[in-house]
Amino acid sequence: MRISSWVVEQPGRPMVETAREESAGPGEVLVRVAGCGVCHTDLGYFYDGVPTRHAFPLTLGHEVSGTVVEAGKGAEPWMGRNVIIPAVIPCGQCDACRAGRGSICPKQVFPGNDLDGGFGTHLRVPAAGLCPVPDLRNPARNPAKVDLETLSVIADAVSTPYQAILRSGLASGDIAVFVGVGGVGGFGAQIAAAMGALVVAVDVSQERLDALKDFGVRLALRADQLDIKALRGALRDFAKQNNVPSFRHRIFETSGTVPGQAAAFSLLGPGGYLSIVGFTPKSVEVRLSNLMAFDATAQGNWGCLPEHYPAIVDLVLAGKVAVTPFVERRPMASINQTFADIHDHKVSGRIVLIPER
Repeated sequence: MRISSWVVEQPGRPMVETAREESAGPGEVLVRVAGCGVCHTDLGYFYDGVPTRHAFPLTLGHEVSGTVVEAGKGAEPWMGRNVIIPAVIPCGQCDACRAGRGSICPKQVFPGNDLDGGFGTHLRVPAAGLCPVPDLRNPARNPAKVDLETLSVIADAVSTPYQAILRSGLASGDIAVFVGVGGVGGFGAQIAAAMGALVVAVDVSQERLDALKDFGVRLALRADQLDIKALRGALRDFAKQNNVPSFRHRIFETSGTVPGQAAAFSLLGPGGYLSIVGFTPKSVEVRLSNLMAFDATAQGNWGCLPEHYPAIVDLVLAGKVAVTPFVERRPMASINQTFADIHDHKVSGRIVLIPER
């Protein structure tokens, strides 16, 4: 099949639309892209020198929804189905996968990193791990009226914080603190609220904090107006008011910045839990002995296992996690300007690029 995609030939240089032939091999599918979200990881590859596992030239994009238009041998049942493509696709067969550690599968496939991604008309991926999308025309299955294009952001922006929250053991009545609430952090805050947590949002942007005030955030703190001591004091007062001890605090670093990671670590108290969800290539200086002194836990989170995706789709379609108000749709041809706008902090929501038909 003749397809086209936007190719990074050299980091930081304008992407070029390029045509090529693609076909699905055994166990693979060819997906016609409905929408592809733009993630800060894509910008890291493009602007910051974060290495991709497949060398450039490469098409980026790993938040993809679409329709299977070609299925290779063994993948025929997927033909014609609407799907979400997980951002991290484990092989399902290796020792790590059999041990339930698919996130560290050495054979995992990450679209836009290991192979050409979703910034184009189509992409070819393994069928293993695809998430089926129910009939969105059925009001009983889709009361929130979310379309297929918008569902693309589930693959990373919504699924990654979902897995981080599951791993944290967050329970109803716990405090969930999100440091950085653009994109991943904003959706994480909604997921935690849907699970019954008392949600605290920390960000430098009043616009991002205001956007979440009707979506479950109980306390909003400006990180650029409060120093570390004041942030700790505000969290301590909030916890005291709600009678929540520090061992029931779950802190999620979702900013992917040096100040954000330092602030998140500083908020750990006795028995607390810290999840590192955001990424920065820069070094962060913290006192690791706090983990020992507080008997606290810090854990990283890479992507989300495909088996969690159906539950996330249900949350979004039921309206328990709102996606549409936080998504801006743009034509795929705007990709170079869109990357520049996000890089220059001119965008507050999640942009989904839609291929021209």
